[in-house]
Amino acid sequence: MNLGDDRQRRGVLYPRHLPEFHRLTPPDDLAHALGWFWISEWDLPDGRRSVQQILPFPACNIVVEGEAVTAVGPPTRRSERVLTGRGWAVGALLRPAAAHLLIPDIPALADATRPLDEPALQRRVASAMSDSAAEPAARRSAAAAALAEWIRARAPRPAQGSEGALANDLATELADPSVTRISDLEPRLHASTRTLQRIAARFFGLSLHSMIRRRRLQEAAERLREDPQLAIARLATELGYADHAHFTSDFKALLGMTPSAYRERTEHGE
Repeated sequence: MNLGDDRQRRGVLYPRHLPEFHRLTPPDDLAHALGWFWISEWDLPDGRRSVQQILPFPACNIVVEGEAVTAVGPPTRRSERVLTGRGWAVGALLRPAAAHLLIPDIPALADATRPLDEPALQRRVASAMSDSAAEPAARRSAAAAALAEWIRARAPRPAQGSEGALANDLATELADPSVTRISDLEPRLHASTRTLQRIAARFFGLSLHSMIRRRRLQEAAERLREDPQLAIARLATELGYADHAHFTSDFKALLGMTPSAYRERTEHGE
């Protein structure tokens, strides 16, 4: 299993449950369109299943698997998927400017998926992933290259100063742990809160507040896993919460359990 750096692991609530998982860096000419490619492969014995629980940062994905190509909209809550048997999925985590071009009406796709009629893309990716003569890394690279070519033809680099460019810059700033309030964004991006709220609604399908809250809770889950001795009240303060109770309420609303219960589960090998 190769999860990459801390930012890439952050949304995975129970890393021990993951099947084989890889992230591939996009080529330089697609840095404006993609965060990364991700490829999941699993081969489970009969009767076994792998439960994937994810608290991803709100972003859109294009996913190729089995016999389908799917647009996956921005998630607003924890998601769960149960894997059985044998399979694979090849996905591209889209940056906002590209998502806006590839997925019409992003707000309508929150917590939802939409099939895309792209049989040629599906065949190319499936052919790469099923090439038994190739080394595993070569298969993954070929699959990612096919998806890259498809995105390259449809998502050009946004013009400097355009809304797409601002949306990408906003995504970068929202990933910064030091951003804990909407007011932190104005001086960084040289744009008014009203403008940024409009960009968030159009390109992300979500509010600025909800995205800052999500990133803080992703970080909270990661730190609770990694530091069993970390005081929850201290963590709440460091993440910009006014008090322990507000932090616990937000955490439970999104993850379905309190911070202490989550840490206990991860300490017991979940």
